[in-house]
This record gives sequence, C-alpha cells and structure tokens, in this order.
Amino acid sequence: MPIESKYLFVASMDVDPDKEALFNEIYDTEHVPNLLKVPGVHSAVRVVGEPFVLNIGNEEKPIAQAVPRYSAIYEIDGPHVLVSPEWAEASEAGRWPTAVRPFTRNRRQALYKVR
Repeated sequence: MPIESKYLFVASMDVDPDKEALFNEIYDTEHVPNLLKVPGVHSAVRVVGEPFVLNIGNEEKPIAQAVPRYSAIYEIDGPHVLVSPEWAEASEAGRWPTAVRPFTRNRRQALYKVR
C-alpha cells in the first residue's frame, strides 16, 4: 500500500476467542466503513499478527506472534482527525461499542508521522 498521507494511526487489540467471528464481521462491515467517512481519513487496512522466522546474522530466528494480534492502520491527515467530532461519532456508531468493545483487551493505539 503506497502511503500518501502524513500520518498513520494504528489501533491494536486482542479479542475474546468466542467473539472473533463477530469482531471481524463488525470491524469489516461497520467500524472501518464508518471511520473511512471521517474527513481526513484516507484509507484503512486490517492486519493480523502471526509467528514467523527471520534470518538475522545468517541464523534463522523464530519470532513469536506480535501482541496484540489484530491491528487496523489508518492513513490520516494529522492528529486533529482523532479528536474531531466526526471521529468521535463514527467510533461510537453501529454495534462496535456494545457488541465488540467490551470483549477486546490489550488495546494499544499509536500515531506515526510519515517521513
């Protein structure tokens, strides 16, 4: 994904195993589409961490799965987007606040400036 925005916002979390199907369905069909309507949000991609092997110094090293497991990466215009009334409204829309958020844990958010 070529990055064209000045900032990346990353929201990461784990979800209770018995809620994973609902989590993914709501994230894909409601939560991300709602946030993509916010002025200053240009794209979003969801990723899932998994273990892998990396060659470092000519030696293969197993790398454990990243924690938290699920992340969404949003291309945004800047930090102001995250405190806008539109972001606040979109992040509380649909079933996300009641059917998903209570079953998430290990939540982390990060903002990166693209260089």
